[in-house]
Amino acid sequence: MVTSRTQFYIADEEGRDAAALHALQRRKLANLLSEVLATNAFYRAKLSSTRFDPLIDPLETLPFTTRAELEQDQLAAPPYGTNLTYPIERYSRYHQTSGTGGRSMRWLDTAESWAWFGRCWGIIFTAAGVSAADRIMFAFSFGPFVGFWGAFEGGTTLGALCLPGGGLSTQARLRMLLENRATIVCCTPTYALHMAEVAAHEGLDLPSSPVRALIVAGEPGGSIPATRRRIEAGWGARVFDHSGMTEIGAAGFECAENPGGLHVIESEFIPEVIDPQSARPVPDGQLGELVLTNLGRTGSPLIRYRTGDQVRLVRGLCACGRSFARLEGGILGRVDDMFVVRGNNVFPTAVEAVLRRFDEVAEFRVTVHENGALTQVKLEVEPTPQCASAPRLAEQVGQALHEALHFRAEVVMVGSGALPRFELKAKRFVRVKEAH
Repeated sequence: MVTSRTQFYIADEEGRDAAALHALQRRKLANLLSEVLATNAFYRAKLSSTRFDPLIDPLETLPFTTRAELEQDQLAAPPYGTNLTYPIERYSRYHQTSGTGGRSMRWLDTAESWAWFGRCWGIIFTAAGVSAADRIMFAFSFGPFVGFWGAFEGGTTLGALCLPGGGLSTQARLRMLLENRATIVCCTPTYALHMAEVAAHEGLDLPSSPVRALIVAGEPGGSIPATRRRIEAGWGARVFDHSGMTEIGAAGFECAENPGGLHVIESEFIPEVIDPQSARPVPDGQLGELVLTNLGRTGSPLIRYRTGDQVRLVRGLCACGRSFARLEGGILGRVDDMFVVRGNNVFPTAVEAVLRRFDEVAEFRVTVHENGALTQVKLEVEPTPQCASAPRLAEQVGQALHEALHFRAEVVMVGSGALPRFELKAKRFVRVKEAH
């Protein structure tokens, strides 16, 4: 039987009242800890000296969980570590992180935890107006990186026709989505731009296709105004941003009524924001590091996990009618990606926000050379074929960076096709730490 859209909304609707949401979260946390502390070696050891009543004690009573701990645990107890609540025979899904944040981590799910992952994606889909009548194209590799695997699970449960685009060239994916009249596309922001670029080169009219929405993830670009405008112009379709992680699950979604930010699925996650240096809570509306506790992934849970994502969390009533913890501007960057140029804190997302203003910039790459207190930035820019003057574009880009971010970069123009294109997470920012 097809699961109805209303059923998918249940978890999203349960906590509209703040007090009811808090009570719901604490009940789920109590159930999670009861199960986990009985058999999960990682958290039994981690919480053995902590006295915590999940119904009344402040969440801050519990220690943080860090990626470094998880990596070390998997090194000490290969291949999967000890953050497993059940015998290995209970686990049926394997994924691993992309490795961009350090060593790749392996992650296992039981059938029940994987179903929870899919239910979270059901909330994401329905908030974007996706229904069983849609045809969803998944333009990613279907490799071990979790990518849109959970989205595929949620889409099939929703009853939508799901089109797997793994193992295909970009041209073949474009033909597939056009021939099958896909209405929804799931991919990274970078790949959405690349598909539009290839479609234009092939003479394919994407804005006239049935595609009406793209759900993007894996990078902050979906909430960068200049990047989403370019995607929407190339596709003639609405962009919906999403945030999640292999190890934490599908945590954030953009509603149809209020673009440019991400709701946290608070019925399934408890969000906190802390100062990354002091680890103390920051007031709502201030920048900080996102910390998440997932409440339904019992087989391999994370409690107070420091995500490393920089966010600005606000609370209130959204135009969509939800009471919410909302991440204004989505994921603003990675805390450890920040670099300092002449006393100015700079995040890669801020550089992308400037570059994407220029329609004549096809692709770019930033190399940050750090030599003690001296930081130099080299920016390689690949212009579009329509660019009238590459030297003039270089001058404009350099001036825009200086005005917006208060530093000067060496801007180098490169030839057509000189810079790589990416299907999953783009690697446009390179840091070089030099001996001094």
